[in-house]
Amino acid sequence: MKALLDNRKALVGLAILAVFAVVAVVGPWLVGDAGEFVAVPLSPPSLSHWFGTTGQGQDVLAQTVAGTRSTLLLGVIVGFLTVAIGAVVGTAAGYFGGWTDEVLTLVINLFLLMPGLPLCVVIAAYLPSGSATIGLVLVVTGWAWSARVIRAQALSLRQSVFVSAAVVIGESPLRIVLLEILPNMTSLLVTSFIGATIYAIGAEVGLEFLGMGDIGAVTWGTNLYWASNDVALPSGSWWTFVPTGASIALVGFALAMINNALDELSNPRLGAERAFVRATGRKRLEIHAPTPVLTSVANVRR
Repeated sequence: MKALLDNRKALVGLAILAVFAVVAVVGPWLVGDAGEFVAVPLSPPSLSHWFGTTGQGQDVLAQTVAGTRSTLLLGVIVGFLTVAIGAVVGTAAGYFGGWTDEVLTLVINLFLLMPGLPLCVVIAAYLPSGSATIGLVLVVTGWAWSARVIRAQALSLRQSVFVSAAVVIGESPLRIVLLEILPNMTSLLVTSFIGATIYAIGAEVGLEFLGMGDIGAVTWGTNLYWASNDVALPSGSWWTFVPTGASIALVGFALAMINNALDELSNPRLGAERAFVRATGRKRLEIHAPTPVLTSVANVRR
């Protein structure tokens, strides 16, 4: 944890996420009812309404804040379920091998071959609208990516000495998977969760923007849906979609920064390269340049 907090990318990402987490928890009580009609439709930003109003006369700031809670909550839940299912299927395939691996790999490949967004649109169109439907669709269409990566790592760990020792002393397969294999995939599981959360937020917003969600709910996706239906671009009402778009971009940027920081900490090559660049004062390593030799690495921070 200390190494993560010493990384600038991680600090930036965690700080941005902390701000959005606070907004999601306490924000809706501070900005009032997001569905209330408060002023003339499409009013530009002012002292009374900092982000202006929507095409129905609702406060854009209140809708952006209210959408933060629902969108982030769904993104985290979908990310967790996606990685959980992927971990179960991928670990089972990698550890047991044989016909179990063949069957599960076939299932994984079938889901990977299916076009993601078109399949989401088709499924969402035939199910009742709402956050639960969106979440179910995203989990069904997204778990295979995590399963494929986790399977490859489980195959590698299955051949390790500590797993062989656990098999020899008679530990059950479930205990080996839970206590020996999964703890050694912590960094992979965390990065998979971050990637799945980014995917979930982007896909949720995309589906709701297309009208596949509950258009009566207040989320970042429905905010963009109503901004499009209220002809925000032709009318020049940029304030109806810029706050939501900026929020989506900032959350995605924060998660990507944390993911990159975790890659640097878990990948020895990236960590060594980062420490070398910091010690030599170079902005980057040149492939064809002579390799300088460090006479002292005492002050190099990893």
